Amino acid sequence: MRYFLVAGEASGDLHGSNLIRGIIKSDAEAEFFCWGGDKMHEAGALLLMHYRKHAIMGFVNVLLHLPAILGNISLCKKHIRQYKPHVVILIDYPGFNLKIAKYAKSAGLKVFYYISPKLWAWNESRVKKIRKFVDRMFVIFPFEVDFYRRHGIEVKYYGNPLVDEIEKWKSGSTEAVTEFRKETGIDLRPLIAILPGSRNHEVKYILPEMIKTVDHFPEYNFIIAGVKSVEPAIYTEIIRNRPVKIVYDKTYELLNASVAALVKSGTSTLEAALFDIPQVVCYKGDAISFAIARRLVKVRQISLVNLILGREVVRELIQFLLTENNLVNALKDILPDGRDRERMLQDYRELKDILGPAGASERIAAEMVSSLKKMS
Repeated sequence: MRYFLVAGEASGDLHGSNLIRGIIKSDAEAEFFCWGGDKMHEAGALLLMHYRKHAIMGFVNVLLHLPAILGNISLCKKHIRQYKPHVVILIDYPGFNLKIAKYAKSAGLKVFYYISPKLWAWNESRVKKIRKFVDRMFVIFPFEVDFYRRHGIEVKYYGNPLVDEIEKWKSGSTEAVTEFRKETGIDLRPLIAILPGSRNHEVKYILPEMIKTVDHFPEYNFIIAGVKSVEPAIYTEIIRNRPVKIVYDKTYELLNASVAALVKSGTSTLEAALFDIPQVVCYKGDAISFAIARRLVKVRQISLVNLILGREVVRELIQFLLTENNLVNALKDILPDGRDRERMLQDYRELKDILGPAGASERIAAEMVSSLKKMS
């Protein structure tokens, strides 16, 4: 069967690649076409558009780039017509993907949605679009089952694919912490990881606040998890002459070697928890987008760790709370001998129990193939 996948950011590319590998195990003759990234291409998909060329986030950014967004939507529809898939699999990225869902459904195609939009956090009205345009929703957080059930949509939780990815990395990694230090030229001081996000505008707002903590902890090495989707000049302009290194595309190696982390809200908060790294969650955006989001967001907490456990486990410093003083104090509390460190590590163990064992990507892929055969 032919599968058309659409992902709009790095995490979607990662999960999409694992899904493709899982589908191949259940459908040996599968063909894949995607709007995604390098990982999906490496997994076997024909890459038609890289997410770096079309991923636009934030209310203001969307308005400024509206003509380009509309053009991309039209191009994606054209590609779907051209490649005639049996199913369109949409991965998160709701602003774009729900429009594609509507089109694909109207064209008579099957539509699967993998990784639910955060409707439980804001814009709950989009559930109506899910019900109308999506044939099967595949969720990756246990609490989403109850949310969709309240809206009359039956979903099942098969596990979280991030558990798979980290278990796979741990089992296949032969690089010890000492080797990582040697390769990157890091001295023997303990490491604090800085994960400021994967988009230019995120890094511009969040990293300047994170970097202010460096001067307060001279006994630690601060290392930034750099990503290729962010322009290198953005990092260097923010770092200036501070003793901070950037390590590209080695986020897991960095987390594995660190004692604590400053993490931009998002998937990385769950990654840090699965590596047992105490963290402070950070987020800051432009004033207009934040003001709009504050009126729309319905959840009291935004980090995945806190949402899954239903309570504040990790400290969240959002917008006006993301200050130098707050960051320094929160970081002190999670460093070795800090008052919150052991409690946070205990909570991480509970989190892992809730998420369940590895193997989610293959379980979800097998269910997709089975469902598609039944629908054909």
